[in-house]
Amino acid sequence: MSQKLIIVGGVAGGATAAARLRRISEDVEIVLIERGEYISFANCGLPYYIGETIKDRSKLLVQTVKGMSNRFNLDIRNFSEVLSINPKNKKVTIKNLQSGKEYEESYDKLLLSPGAKPIVPPIPGLSENEVLFTLRNIPDTDKIKKYVDTNQPKKAIVIGGGFIGIEMAENLLERGIEVTIIEMAKQIMAPIDFEMASILHGNIKEKGVNLILENGVQAFANKGKKVILSDGTEIETDMTILSIGVKPENELAKVAGLELGERGGIVVNEYLQTSNEDIYAVGDAVEVVDYISGKKAMIPLAGPANRQGRIAANNMMGKKEKYHGTLGTSIVKVFDLTVATTGNNEKTLKSLGVSYEVVHIHPSSHAGYYPGAAPIALKLIFDKETGKIFGAQAIGADGVDKRIDVIATAIKGGLKVNDLTNLELSYAPPYSSAKDPVNMAGYVASNIMEGELEMVQWHEIDEIVKDGGLLIDVREPMEREFGYIKGSLNIPLDELRNRLDSLPKEQTIYVSCQVGLRGYLASRILKNSGYTVKNVDGGFKTYSSVFKSVINKTIETKTNQLEESEDIDEIPVNAVVDVTGLSCPMPIVKLKKAIEQLDSGQILEIHVTDKGALNDLPAWSKNAGHILLKTKQEEKVIKFWIEKNEEKLKGSI
Repeated sequence: MSQKLIIVGGVAGGATAAARLRRISEDVEIVLIERGEYISFANCGLPYYIGETIKDRSKLLVQTVKGMSNRFNLDIRNFSEVLSINPKNKKVTIKNLQSGKEYEESYDKLLLSPGAKPIVPPIPGLSENEVLFTLRNIPDTDKIKKYVDTNQPKKAIVIGGGFIGIEMAENLLERGIEVTIIEMAKQIMAPIDFEMASILHGNIKEKGVNLILENGVQAFANKGKKVILSDGTEIETDMTILSIGVKPENELAKVAGLELGERGGIVVNEYLQTSNEDIYAVGDAVEVVDYISGKKAMIPLAGPANRQGRIAANNMMGKKEKYHGTLGTSIVKVFDLTVATTGNNEKTLKSLGVSYEVVHIHPSSHAGYYPGAAPIALKLIFDKETGKIFGAQAIGADGVDKRIDVIATAIKGGLKVNDLTNLELSYAPPYSSAKDPVNMAGYVASNIMEGELEMVQWHEIDEIVKDGGLLIDVREPMEREFGYIKGSLNIPLDELRNRLDSLPKEQTIYVSCQVGLRGYLASRILKNSGYTVKNVDGGFKTYSSVFKSVINKTIETKTNQLEESEDIDEIPVNAVVDVTGLSCPMPIVKLKKAIEQLDSGQILEIHVTDKGALNDLPAWSKNAGHILLKTKQEEKVIKFWIEKNEEKLKGSI
């Protein structure tokens, strides 16, 4: 007699399991129950349909009910809801949501894939809010898209700075809407650490989004048209997207008496069985094991849900395949930047009391001399004693995905940080460098493990200097015009050997440069000369992503005087300098030389890909007396137009 298998819920976990079950056996009866209309859709693509990057709605539908029923010989019942489970009698009660009819269905094995639902807290004025939306499925998407198309809102608020919140902010901005993001934490994107998120904060603000951190929503007023924040600030809005996270759909499991975890996730064993051996569960509703720490966690991601669906199907058919846990590898587009992460972040490791070491590097996505090279901020977290890789995070305009994917694969393969140096990765100038960023991260981490290099972090150095620590900035003097760590002493790297006698040997010397490389070279010179030395990890670039710099930030330029519609080509340019792909200090050196060769009133156009190298160009221009006329981004290239002012220049440089 053939088995009867019932699956509750489609999309990543349920639909994958159904297809896998049929591939294993032609004999089993497979019933898929789905509350909504659609059983398999690209939920990760929903924000991009609203933003009209994806124009064809049908492309969001991975499989239709008819198509999947025919191909896999499934009994698919959409617009149907499982009301309850009777584990003792192995039956479920189902309600047809169109007819209202309720009936029972027996099963031999049951798979729960109900997913997760948006968290909606009891905010005063919520029930009266007529312009509040959440995004989980196709109907939600249709509702938001229709509202935007029909009402053409001018202002929108996104509550929550997670994946969906950021993607929605970007796509609403694409539709010409003024967007405000409100996030209760001190940063957006919880999977990455604060200094990495700070890079995104600046980028988001530059795109014209109003970013409000460390503030929550106290109440809604005027039918949702007014949002009142925790500090009393009132913001007018035409629509609000509530995106503060999700919680597992666990009602069925709870009523059925299945074991639930602390956060409400359905508890499953390594074979994805619940506390009832005939009931399996997968996807966003289940409590998984964190692959790095071995602790229980809730990690709602599509990739793991797909794998779980396949494994659960195998096990329902008598196999014994283990699910080894979720690494949490994820990626998201944040305007023109890509953010990716894998494994544990510092916050998680600190909460678990795990000892770890961190390195930050800032390589280019490919060879700097080949056009289009863009900087990557890459963070590697590891065990200094064993070399075990705990996690990695990366941000950049290009090449971020493959670096994090390589490190995620290395973690799964049990590789250590020193193994990263030996990875033979594909190289040609348009794609990488002879030493890939992953290799470079491995070299720096290995130097730390071998005692060749000691680090202090971006958040430690101010206190060290304040307490009398000696910090030497080994960059060129002109680089310091674009910002420096307060209290640092400037000795350029090439002068260091000649000035060793002036440095005290009885105390630790701290060194800093732009990204860490020249600091490492300085630390080797000093260490080999008998000094105790520590390098500021990631250099000024990592430090300034959080603290910015000490130079004047009050900027008055002609930018506001130019009409937005003015064609940029109409600005008469006297010289063009292209520093795209160049590493420090060359962008600043070339900028200074070009400015010096111009006459007062002449205009320089400069092209950069590493905006971090010229992060304080507006403030530098102001201090030097020059006028920053305009900035413009064209794909990965940022263009600046600067008018030289000879009179002010004489007294400032």
